[in-house]
Amino acid sequence: MKDVIFDDFQNSVNESLLRHRSILDIMTKLQESESRINRAVAKSVTYCGCVQIEAKKQNAADNCNDMDVEELEHCLQTHIKGSPCENCRDVIEREIGNNLFYLASLCNLLDLNLYDILLKEYDNINTLGKYTLR
Repeated sequence: MKDVIFDDFQNSVNESLLRHRSILDIMTKLQESESRINRAVAKSVTYCGCVQIEAKKQNAADNCNDMDVEELEHCLQTHIKGSPCENCRDVIEREIGNNLFYLASLCNLLDLNLYDILLKEYDNINTLGKYTLR
């Protein structure tokens, strides 16, 4: 069932994309949409204040020398305090949706199946787990 949703999404994107059919247009729109996601997250910090970023040096080298990979996630911080309010969440979700649209558009132009890509990445993550070290 999930592959049908992905395929339907990808097909709908293909049918609705009219103005930006060039690979160059798609690539630049994808990059722009990534910037808009970053901007939406930044505005949740700087404009709304529902999210705070308290960044500092990760002390993995100091505190985590004797830990194995499984324990590292408890040692590293996200630097995020709080969570997006409903309005900021809506904006961020909309921008991520736009990004998915252009990602699916890129897949369409290159004759790639987004669901197949997701499955391959899912298999890599499940096979390597935390050892993917991303």
